[in-house]
Amino acid sequence: MSRPFRVFDAGLQDGRLNIALDQAMLELHQSGRIGDALRFIHFRPSALIGRHQSLSAELDLKYCAEHGIQPGRRITGGGAIYLDPGQLGWALVFDRRMLAGASLAEVAGRVCTAAAHGLSRLGIEVCFRPRNDLEVEGRKIGGTGGFFDGDTLLYQGTVLIELDSEAMLGALRVPRAKIARHGLDSAAQRVVSLRELLGARAPAPAQVEQALLSGFQELLGIRFQPADAADGEALLERGRALHAAQIGRQQFVAEIDGPPAGGQVSVGICTGAGGTITTYLRREGPAGRRIGQVLITGDFFVAPPRLVFDLESRLRGIDVEALGETIEQFFLEHPAGTLSVGAGEFRRSIEAALRAAPTAVAY
Repeated sequence: MSRPFRVFDAGLQDGRLNIALDQAMLELHQSGRIGDALRFIHFRPSALIGRHQSLSAELDLKYCAEHGIQPGRRITGGGAIYLDPGQLGWALVFDRRMLAGASLAEVAGRVCTAAAHGLSRLGIEVCFRPRNDLEVEGRKIGGTGGFFDGDTLLYQGTVLIELDSEAMLGALRVPRAKIARHGLDSAAQRVVSLRELLGARAPAPAQVEQALLSGFQELLGIRFQPADAADGEALLERGRALHAAQIGRQQFVAEIDGPPAGGQVSVGICTGAGGTITTYLRREGPAGRRIGQVLITGDFFVAPPRLVFDLESRLRGIDVEALGETIEQFFLEHPAGTLSVGAGEFRRSIEAALRAAPTAVAY
């Protein structure tokens, strides 16, 4: 028997309000105000960083200001992305028990495979590439990500219908190492749009929406129906409130912006197939035997997102000799739902920072 999902669409919005609407969907689902749902998302020009990324390290803020591109911070992890009306976003929110105990990585596989199946109806062969990409012949046509919060799962993605490569390259500071991992010369070579693939046959956003609905229906057993007007208004009302109180505010967007202020820090980096974790660490106390400030950033996915902030808090003030044991104990007490990295990668990044010589770090 298929599972009913309501379909929401708030129309063209700026990036920060769209993020607030993601959070609103999550909260309303948790409270039982709305049931399982899918929202289609349309963006004004926006440059959005992942929940744990450093703002100035990922975005060229001067370029964004000069070209009317709004910076924002997502509530999910992952890397920085550029979005505009040429891209279609989608977000699923549902009870995690629907997928019978699946891990976040397993959820990503099932949802992305369904999305790829639907998009392949458009005349191209779309494949899921772990950890969270949708690809056509090795080039990325969409990215995805999500997290668990209690019994609710939020999983979202984008589909690139048209590409403004100049705006994307101007707004994002794409690390050269990330490009090199794919054997490419530039970030623009890594992505591909439906317009580039299909030319005049490129579908309109409504056709892409129908393709996604078909894929989710066939492989996830979902039955879609339009959302009630009252539910749509409740979603917008809560989203606007979250936007005004937190997500739309510059303080939230710049919450992570560079290493800890005030002197020199040590930097440790762990890079793997699942992303990069960068740790900034400052020692304090006699002979630097105690850990002071800690900042952990990166394009990783971890659930719940607050787990990283809890880990930073746990490490502050401990003796450096107790670092490894403290990290292991933390992850025993706080099981993480991870899509790309695990406790081992966090430990390697933090220990690398502990070994590194302090230096002045600036963006």
